[in-house]
Amino acid sequence: MPQPLAGLLVLDFTTLLPGPLATLMLAEAGAEVVKIERPGGETMRGIPPLWEGEGAAFAMLNRGKTGLVLDLKSETDRKQLDPLLARADILVEQFRPGVMAELGLGYETARAKNRRIVYCSISGYGQHGPRAGEAGHDINYIGATGLLALQPGSPAHPDVPPALIADIAGGSFPALINILLALRRRDLTGEGCHLDIAMTDAMFTFAWHALAIGAALGRYPGPGELPLAGGSPCYALYPTKDHRLVACGALEQKFWETFCRAIGLGPELINDLTDPAATRAAVAKIIAGRTADEWRPLLAQADCCVTIVVSLEEALRDPHFAARGLFEHRVASASGKTIPALPLPIAPEFREPASVKSAPASPGAKPRRA
Repeated sequence: MPQPLAGLLVLDFTTLLPGPLATLMLAEAGAEVVKIERPGGETMRGIPPLWEGEGAAFAMLNRGKTGLVLDLKSETDRKQLDPLLARADILVEQFRPGVMAELGLGYETARAKNRRIVYCSISGYGQHGPRAGEAGHDINYIGATGLLALQPGSPAHPDVPPALIADIAGGSFPALINILLALRRRDLTGEGCHLDIAMTDAMFTFAWHALAIGAALGRYPGPGELPLAGGSPCYALYPTKDHRLVACGALEQKFWETFCRAIGLGPELINDLTDPAATRAAVAKIIAGRTADEWRPLLAQADCCVTIVVSLEEALRDPHFAARGLFEHRVASASGKTIPALPLPIAPEFREPASVKSAPASPGAKPRRA
């Protein structure tokens, strides 16, 4: 069975995480991805930890792509892109708005060479608007949209989220979704288009519950007030005796009542709406009385959406994830050594069987010919 994107050519002008992850998923679904790098290579190649002399994250994010080194400020080098632009199906870029146009590689120029091209621009604040040219990273984007304020931790100990939500959920995934939609429309019309993917835009989607509360009640939730962001004893983290964490997600009444019975919470505290603080404190005291290993079998038997928080290393050893084939693909170095490929949310039927592929070779200072 052929892969769904087999035969498509993607020109990847992106760096770091959002764009490379989007084009990685295109490559894993069968597209040919040519990664355009500056002489010396993109920044991610040198970001630790290093593996075989280069960044391990770079290898994971660029598995299976072909490399092409060009100085985009050089007209001679840019001309090498003409035959590729003429037959490319997709172009993904991640510069600040206007940079590609300044280089003579903007959408209108690309479209003049190829009206079928799907040209995807990923940026923090989008291609237009008062903040379009503003610098930023993930924490700025979730901070600028109100999402981070819903649960920033305490003022004395503010928390930095463990996931790059804007980069992946605001950049990579929307880019992929809209590229596929654009390809479908191109099937119908024969025309490509310019996609403006602003990482900040999708952050409002993630504030869905807070937006609904504000629209209905006229008051938006403050830090820690949102039920799914610390405002409910039913959806919270509770430390164990040995300083592990119990993740309580017992939102439905049947799960909450099962959990309360399993830990022996007094019946007067089960209705967490009466005195949420008292219920939370009582649950916390009970959970703190036993170790994680003592709680694990009890919670597993209760089957009430309450589990022990595990480390990433423990999760990698979980036989469930191994059984689902998440770690079967590999990334190879130039010497032939391998590490696991980045697990991706692409259905197995759209990918090749478990395989070993390399990232683009380390570029030299001299541009290579296409």
